[in-house]
Amino acid sequence: MYAIITGASRGIGNAIAKKLVAEGVHVAICARNAEHLQSAVAELQQINSNVEIISQVCDLSKKEEVLAFGKFVVETFPCIDILINNAGVFIPGEIHLEADGLLEKLMETNLFSAYHLTRSIVPSMIKNNKGHIINISSVAGLQPYEHGGSYSISKYALQGFSKNLRNELKTFGIKVTTVNPGATMSDSWSGSQIDPSRILEAKDIADSIWNTLQLSPQAVVEDIIIRPLLGDL
Repeated sequence: MYAIITGASRGIGNAIAKKLVAEGVHVAICARNAEHLQSAVAELQQINSNVEIISQVCDLSKKEEVLAFGKFVVETFPCIDILINNAGVFIPGEIHLEADGLLEKLMETNLFSAYHLTRSIVPSMIKNNKGHIINISSVAGLQPYEHGGSYSISKYALQGFSKNLRNELKTFGIKVTTVNPGATMSDSWSGSQIDPSRILEAKDIADSIWNTLQLSPQAVVEDIIIRPLLGDL
């Protein structure tokens, strides 16, 4: 199998990449930081030297770079079985107080990157009459979220993108799953001094996704909601 994972140098995306590589999946990954991306590739190669790992530096808030990454993968891999739109950024705020332009910034990374990359990959999936698109959203896209502001708005929009995509692509044999994690240990929580037992591990998300990928061709998990046991933070 061949998979694309965005934002895979750290956090949830990195945990997903590790899980897929360990299971023998060839992966294409991208990230904005070249040094972090190079380190991630080396780490993944150590996990499983028998899989192909390709990478490209990409600022997913920029449409032209997203499309270039998609073109690179389509031209390199023989097929694309899995697309995981994971890249995202969290900036807390309140709608009536946050800085002007924050909504646009968050929409570019949290929604538009998934939209543009998916549109560049879907034709190859349709041609093969199979594929699985997984969009990493958030519980902040399911209900009002404390200090969520424009971040929450962008994740609500991603929910709409996923639901429409699911409806459009089902007749082509393509599955669409939306993953809605609660607070998960990643860069967003670094330095917070949160008790590790109070927050999800990135591995929890990766394992849930892998289990979803194991279903029969006629079954699809449309939504995954995974929260810390004691509730949202």
